[in-house]
Amino acid sequence: MDNEHLVKNNIFAPGEETEQGCLEVLMEAISSYSQEDIESVKRAYEFARKAHSHQKRQSGQPYIVHPLSVAKILADLGLDSQSIAAALLHDVVEDTPCTLKDLEREFGGEIAELVDGVTKIGKVPIATKEDGIGTVRSSREEEQAENIRKMLLAMSKDIRVIIIKLADRLNNMRTLMFKSEQKRRDISVETIEIYAPIAHRLGIRPIKEELEDLAISYLDPVAYNDIKERLEAQSIARNEFLAEIQSRVVNRITPEVKGAKVSGRIKSVHGIYRKMYIQNKNFDEIYDIYAIRIIVDTIADCYNCLGIIHDMFQPIPGRFKDYISTPKPNMYQSLHTTVLGKEGIPFEVQIRTWEMHHTAEYGIAAHWKYKLGISGKVKFEERLSWIRQLLDDQKEAEDVEDLVSTIKNDLAPEEVYVFTPKGDVFNLPVGSTVIDFAYAVHSAVGNRMVGAKVDGRIVPIDYEIKTGEIIEIITSSQQGKGPSRDWLKIVKTNSARAKIRQWYKREKRDENIVEGKAELEKEFRHNYIRLTTEEYEQFVTKLAEQQHCKTVDDFYAAIGYGGVSVAKMMPHIRDEYAKIVKAKLPDKPVDIVPERKTAKSNDGVVVEGIDNCLIKFSRCCNPLPGDDIIGFITRGHGVSIHTRNCTNVPKVIADSAEPERWINAYWDDRNNKSEFKCTLQITCLNRMGMIADITGQLAAMRIMINDLNTRNFTDGRCLFSVTVIVNSLEHLKNLVDKLRKVDDVLEIERTGV
Repeated sequence: MDNEHLVKNNIFAPGEETEQGCLEVLMEAISSYSQEDIESVKRAYEFARKAHSHQKRQSGQPYIVHPLSVAKILADLGLDSQSIAAALLHDVVEDTPCTLKDLEREFGGEIAELVDGVTKIGKVPIATKEDGIGTVRSSREEEQAENIRKMLLAMSKDIRVIIIKLADRLNNMRTLMFKSEQKRRDISVETIEIYAPIAHRLGIRPIKEELEDLAISYLDPVAYNDIKERLEAQSIARNEFLAEIQSRVVNRITPEVKGAKVSGRIKSVHGIYRKMYIQNKNFDEIYDIYAIRIIVDTIADCYNCLGIIHDMFQPIPGRFKDYISTPKPNMYQSLHTTVLGKEGIPFEVQIRTWEMHHTAEYGIAAHWKYKLGISGKVKFEERLSWIRQLLDDQKEAEDVEDLVSTIKNDLAPEEVYVFTPKGDVFNLPVGSTVIDFAYAVHSAVGNRMVGAKVDGRIVPIDYEIKTGEIIEIITSSQQGKGPSRDWLKIVKTNSARAKIRQWYKREKRDENIVEGKAELEKEFRHNYIRLTTEEYEQFVTKLAEQQHCKTVDDFYAAIGYGGVSVAKMMPHIRDEYAKIVKAKLPDKPVDIVPERKTAKSNDGVVVEGIDNCLIKFSRCCNPLPGDDIIGFITRGHGVSIHTRNCTNVPKVIADSAEPERWINAYWDDRNNKSEFKCTLQITCLNRMGMIADITGQLAAMRIMINDLNTRNFTDGRCLFSVTVIVNSLEHLKNLVDKLRKVDDVLEIERTGV
């Protein structure tokens, strides 16, 4: 069997696996293991089967089918018996009464630790804590960040933990059709953003490609099926083309390079998808759909074969990559060149040694499969250095959302390779700037950077580097010179961002405190947060404790150097401020003007104490008849009417900057104004015909549409912002009730415009 198909060789259709069938294929896969190892795996199976005996999967199968399938994936990768046993047991601690001590007593500490590691990755609790002001719950971003941290920690302790988790995720993706549509999308997004990149960095190509293909089949099934149909339509011609090219290459190379193996392959669906739908290329413009792979014994043979290929076919300029002299971060090595056959069809040729091939196919798992020696152990440690670097960098990331996004960037499979003037090679994620490069060279180089040259010419500080460029960083010898705060918005890598923050944290504490306090007070003023001196000190002290800062000055400093984002904290701060305000209010609501005076109606609204004034309905909240309203006397523009819960209305009028300008207002029962604008934000799944269903429902209710905008998200959702004409709050509620019944509508929120 070709190595390329080992992991993808799933002989059962999803949902049709049987316990006996899965057990047989697993035993066949480990038949070459020692008898002692086989017995250990059998004992683990019996233990797991008994523990899961009363459980079923959503497909209706016995639960034990899942651990057996995960173990089979690991066996195909050649992992040791301890890993396979741990795969069989990986869910018993979380899903059954069995404890970790039971496993340790039965199977020893090593297997128990592997199971514990996998269990901790999958189990991310929604943490809550009492902060003295209120209860704070962790957000989805915090949960995801915690999950990433646990993965990194698990990988640094024992890399086998994450390989088991990858196999677990792969089997779950193979049976994802039994989940709800929203679950399928959520799991697929997480798979393609985190798990597939981790598989890539570990070099396990088959798992990486299958995870990507399965994820895209759920996230964009139309595009996925389109690509599959294109490939299948060309399957006969493609196979004939590859066979003919393969035959020609074999006939030419075999006499000159002994022991060379030549095979053909097709680019993965996801690989084609990225180029068609992200890089906006036509199917015919993708040069590496077809590929010929040549495997030889020595590096010298690789370059010899390259010369023969370029003699046989016309090479396409700019399409040659030497990953032998410049390996990828996951230690992938190979020569890549794209050439034109006589038919004018471009195809890629990959040339590598057998050792490189093992690394390319199995990545870090080749350490077990091919029983690498001392030199292999050195390479093994080198390949894990990026994990330790990520762990070091994330310690400085104090903003959760920032941590998630930057770690995703650092795990991204697309990279550029650039050189120093001395010829040293650095690899960085696509989109990295010269600042990222400077910090990759050394922290001191980045901190003293004042400019950069690319291929001998001066470039802007935000210049995005490209593969093959020679980059020279211009530094200053001036003492105290450091990075700009604006660089935090420019850099791509987590490492560079962390080092910039470290510098500001260390060198500019007094300046950070001043800037942080000024920024916090500015946001307070902007959000109408008014506190006495005593209240302010207590309030900020609580905020500092929530951000794990020992003192208020530490909190100000963290804001100053960018470790804490006040803008992202504001929703929580406003909520806590509202609680303080509410605690000071009397039990019964008191009108601003205690006595209601008779007044005439203007546009259906009575403003107390004022007759025949100009009425303006504020666009920030678009009040409707039935809303509790209040008026604000503007300068030269009459009275602006707001809803009482509008964000621009102070919680306590008496504490506002100009309390005398706020005035009671209410709807006139004899209201003759019948048309009001109202904007709805409708979040729904992005599917064919969604806009037609929503506008059709509006038409059926004879609702006039004043404005309509749409926005698509990468997670398969879309947002409709629609401004409609209604006559009352009750009218609006009826409309919202009808829209909620439209298929795939997830959430409806009334907003201003």
